[in-house]
Amino acid sequence: MLRNLSLISLLFLALTVSTPLGAVEYKRHITVAQDGSGDYLTLTEAMEGIRAFMDYTVTVDIKNGVYREKLVIPSWLENVEFIGESADSTIITFSDHANINKMGTFRTYTVKVEGCDMTFRNLTIENNAEQLGQAVALHTEGDRLSFINCRFLGNQDTIFTGGRKARLYFGGCYIEGTTDFIFGPATALFEDCTIYSKRDSYITAASTPADVEVGYVFNRCKIKAAPGVGKVYLGRPWRPHAFTMFIDCEMDGHITPAGWDNWRNPENEKTARYGEYGSTGAGASPDTRVTWALTPDAETARRYVDASGIFTMTDNWKPNKQ
Repeated sequence: MLRNLSLISLLFLALTVSTPLGAVEYKRHITVAQDGSGDYLTLTEAMEGIRAFMDYTVTVDIKNGVYREKLVIPSWLENVEFIGESADSTIITFSDHANINKMGTFRTYTVKVEGCDMTFRNLTIENNAEQLGQAVALHTEGDRLSFINCRFLGNQDTIFTGGRKARLYFGGCYIEGTTDFIFGPATALFEDCTIYSKRDSYITAASTPADVEVGYVFNRCKIKAAPGVGKVYLGRPWRPHAFTMFIDCEMDGHITPAGWDNWRNPENEKTARYGEYGSTGAGASPDTRVTWALTPDAETARRYVDASGIFTMTDNWKPNKQ
């Protein structure tokens, strides 16, 4: 009897000791570093160290380096800040494109953000595939996402803003591409960003739903292009009710006088919601824009750039702009 009791006691002790050792230790501050000085070597590994559906903020510091990863930030993660050491030297990159094994556009992402309430700062997200088809760098599905001082590098379809009625904020970012390199249905405010066209084509291809009042708004952005580029449209409607506005933006001379394209469908001219207010620079040409483009007045333009207004579809979200 005593011997049996001793065995039971030893077994209980072993279970008691092993449980904490096997448990995941969740931290509120995580460091990712390729030299082994942090908590994780890769961002993909770091996703396992963040607790699902937590009600506190987790900060993920990412040290300088080139992280060749196809990263998914899952829907069960929220309230996370990803902070790079520097925008130029903290680089997440991959090279999938739509014509690899019939992959299609929406599987080509380098970073896919399914979670909500995320902030990304001081880093680069890149798709460095050759120009052989659509190649998404950033693919978003989550709501209430902020991108501050980030770079988005690619060619065709650099940023896909998915998520019907999702809300995104881009502040002080650099975004480059060739064709339709900002596209999708989300509501997105781009402030003080540089939008850089790498060839003659189209900047935006919004697919704003008919029942969503505001799609893309570019506020105080610089619209630039590579040398030799001379015919770029501000946008064409991926879906009939596309909404895109440029407010107080500086446009270089590569912007075509017409400004907008109907994507080979005159019916889109009846429904697309395109316009400008306060454009400056060689590419600003209000007298030559297509007749179906809108010309908002000053009060309407102010409302479009008011984050507390356009982002209040379901709650009073105010993006963190710092």
